[in-house]
Amino acid sequence: MVKDKLSGQYTNQQLMEKHGIKNVSQIKTWMKWYRDNQMHRFDQPIGKQYSYGYGPEYASKEERTNRQIEHLKVENEILKKYLEIEKELKKRWKSQGESVIIAPNLLNRDFTAMHPNTKWGTDITYIQYGPRTLYLSTIMDLYNNEIVAYSLDNHQQISLVLNTLRKAVVSRNNPEGFIVHSDQGSVYTSYGYQQELAERRLTSSMSRRGNCWDNTVIESFHSSLKSEEFMYTRFNSTTEKEVIERIHRYMKYYNEERIQKKIRLPCTKGIW
Repeated sequence: MVKDKLSGQYTNQQLMEKHGIKNVSQIKTWMKWYRDNQMHRFDQPIGKQYSYGYGPEYASKEERTNRQIEHLKVENEILKKYLEIEKELKKRWKSQGESVIIAPNLLNRDFTAMHPNTKWGTDITYIQYGPRTLYLSTIMDLYNNEIVAYSLDNHQQISLVLNTLRKAVVSRNNPEGFIVHSDQGSVYTSYGYQQELAERRLTSSMSRRGNCWDNTVIESFHSSLKSEEFMYTRFNSTTEKEVIERIHRYMKYYNEERIQKKIRLPCTKGIW
């Protein structure tokens, strides 16, 4: 029932008919158990789920681990469905006449830089821990891996990456003549984004299609943000305000406190 509910394909009435549920409150109760990670209740005898505790059959570490694995499998199925929908929406958006400009891979996996503002990397990742999906656009200086600028919004349209780019160049006093590397996402290949780079005299570089290793430094940063700041947070389990606050907090920690292997100093101390 939980999988059917999370799929979004059934109304409560349809779920009740399909699974023989007599009261809609039972659906709400089961969903609450799922969100609270009380997976043990689904294995308990009918009528004992409210007061039975974990039960003797759930006492072993192996069984707890198995339940956690099952929980993760359900979340992975939901995520796959979400990514399929997102991919289809991207296709529709690109088919509406948006210009596509593919830049060469000038960075060519050389993620070292001798000076600040010579190579920047940028990417977008989704943040799915609040009530709705947010998109995080980030720009990193590959000299010391400092996050130069970032933007957070509920969409991943061109305005998101333009806002990040503009904040980044202003924060560095409008430097010119260096590489800004990205993947071949539709916002980066758009005419609007490429025109902004050209007007600011910045050089576009892009990963080869489908090759995440060509932009691995910024992608690894996004992965670290999720695994470190949201390690024990389930999807859609907290408020949007808390998600935003935690992202701001991690960015500050990453730039000001976390030691970078490249220069063995916190990011901001490595530049100035």
